[in-house]
Amino acid sequence: MNMDNHSAIVNFIWSIADDCLRDVYVRGKYRDVILPMIVIRRLDSLLEASKPNVLELKSKLEQAGITDTWPALCAAAGYAFCNASPFTLKELAGKTKSQTLESDFIEYLDGFSENVREIIDKFKFRNQIPTMIKADILGTVIGKFMSSEINLSPNPVYEKDGKTIKLPGLDNPGMGMIFEELIRRFNEENNEEAGEHWTPRDVVELMSDLVFVPVADKIEDSTYVIYDGACGTGGMLTVAKEKLSALAQEHGKSVSVHLYGQEINPETYAIATADLLIKGDGDDAKNIAYGSTLTEDGHSSMTFDFMLSNPPYGKSWKTDAEKLGGKNGITDSRFTVTHNGEFLSMIPRTSDGQLLFLLNNIAKMKPTTKLGSRIAEVHNGSSIFTGDAGSGESNARRYIVENDLLEAVIAVPENMFYNTGIGTFVWLLSNQKEDRRKGKIQLIDATEMKSPLRKNLGSKNCEFTPEIRAEILRIFMNMEESDISRVFSKEEFLYWSVTVERPLRLRVYPERPIPREIFKKPGEYEAVRKSLEAVLPEAPRDDWAKFAKALRLKADILRKIRPYITEKDPSAQAIAGEADPDLRDIESVPFTYPGGVEAFVRNEVQRFAPDAFTDDTKTQTGCEISFTKYFYRPEESRSMAEILVALKSLEEQGRTIMTRIEGDIS
Repeated sequence: MNMDNHSAIVNFIWSIADDCLRDVYVRGKYRDVILPMIVIRRLDSLLEASKPNVLELKSKLEQAGITDTWPALCAAAGYAFCNASPFTLKELAGKTKSQTLESDFIEYLDGFSENVREIIDKFKFRNQIPTMIKADILGTVIGKFMSSEINLSPNPVYEKDGKTIKLPGLDNPGMGMIFEELIRRFNEENNEEAGEHWTPRDVVELMSDLVFVPVADKIEDSTYVIYDGACGTGGMLTVAKEKLSALAQEHGKSVSVHLYGQEINPETYAIATADLLIKGDGDDAKNIAYGSTLTEDGHSSMTFDFMLSNPPYGKSWKTDAEKLGGKNGITDSRFTVTHNGEFLSMIPRTSDGQLLFLLNNIAKMKPTTKLGSRIAEVHNGSSIFTGDAGSGESNARRYIVENDLLEAVIAVPENMFYNTGIGTFVWLLSNQKEDRRKGKIQLIDATEMKSPLRKNLGSKNCEFTPEIRAEILRIFMNMEESDISRVFSKEEFLYWSVTVERPLRLRVYPERPIPREIFKKPGEYEAVRKSLEAVLPEAPRDDWAKFAKALRLKADILRKIRPYITEKDPSAQAIAGEADPDLRDIESVPFTYPGGVEAFVRNEVQRFAPDAFTDDTKTQTGCEISFTKYFYRPEESRSMAEILVALKSLEEQGRTIMTRIEGDIS
């Protein structure tokens, strides 16, 4: 589309808020009116030509006593939606009486098919009507959207001669771009939470490249389904569809692409479904489910070819956990599995549920198709390293890595998102890896691969240009080894968490006092004291086992008195089968260590502590992906010559200052 026309429309709509709403709404609430009005005006323009046919058919159906009229009316309108009220926005714009306008406008809204009414309800737009009526601005707002200065219709507007185009028509992609740009502006104005609702277009483009380009030559004349379980405003889905359709066309393939998603926020759900409607994807609009993906999975029985998502990170999912049965009672098969004969709970801490969205996607992978499923998902650093072995986070990573699902993790520059400056990572998964990638995981450090923006967009001060995206894709496609790209066997990220014990060693001091109150039975205290006094002189004080045997006391009595008459002593004899908790240590043993745990303990532990042993019942498998470990670049220290030059310069500056001070004093 013509970018000048695009900018003109965006700026004009943006001005409506300032012109009409400034004294009625606070700035952060402008979107409550503007966004639903854009949707209503666009749909109204699409339905305008077929409105007479719809009304005529409605009359006939009512006369025939047919009650379920919506399917026929939408068919008559030529879209997946319609409006069966007697009004159009053009007619409403000419009304001047507020009371009449209010009732007629409500009747107009009620005249939409159910799918559009749901969008209006999720926007809570009806709540704004009394406010606008009271301020006498409803008619003005409608009139502004009907202005001859902009054209939101797909048909061009001509000059009076009927030949010269005054305003070009606005096609579905163009309308989508305008809608998305206004959403972005409102998000920026409202300072949305980090990463919520909106993923920058350049990041989405990179994710789409990574998902689709590697399998472009495998795309067939077929139907493909794309899913986003945290779809926000739906931008990631629509970009993904554009990318897949374009690649298919380049390879001479004809594909049918269907979009599915889920969103919990009512307004962003409304935006996503409205965006699909105004872009002409009316059938796909019904595929956006409303509610929590974690507790109300709207597509639980489906699998998908491609999945792209930017789930909320650093956000509590405690409410969802309670609905699922409590963190320790969750049995959802998406998050708990039997893996290699072992029950594996992948439930993360309730303060951050982003990994659950990745597990939800994994559960929706197609297991048997030639292409399988491919996933691209944005996470912050927590997902790659938070959680010790045996934790939900570590178990989730372990499940992904051991099942050889992870192709790559790409570190993204900081300040790439509109509302957060933190570093993020793109996870790329496939359950049908090409042969050269099987058993391998690629890490790409793209943190310095960025282009500065001329003007910051919130926290976003840099972007991925097409050239940078192409270079990241090239590095990935070539499995390149360099300073910013490394390829490892999957075992590199797995480790055993081993509990290393040292034996307890106690020296006995039989003369030390023992509190009477620890004994409950009469005479026990006296019996113990008598045994201690009568113990054979040769009973060793540095060997608790032998000393205790010489006492000939019951085991429960020995347990009571030992804390009072013993003290740890590294020179004492080890007590068989009993470890000193103060000397306990946890060692992380890489899967890649030659000889495994036994060799590690022998080489790295027992060399320094020959009496050390492992408690194999506590050994757990962990998984961690550390970019710092593989891409750490220490700052170069200055040479001695540079330091001396700097010191000399400071000395000269000091002498100059002192000379000036002395001159001022004199």
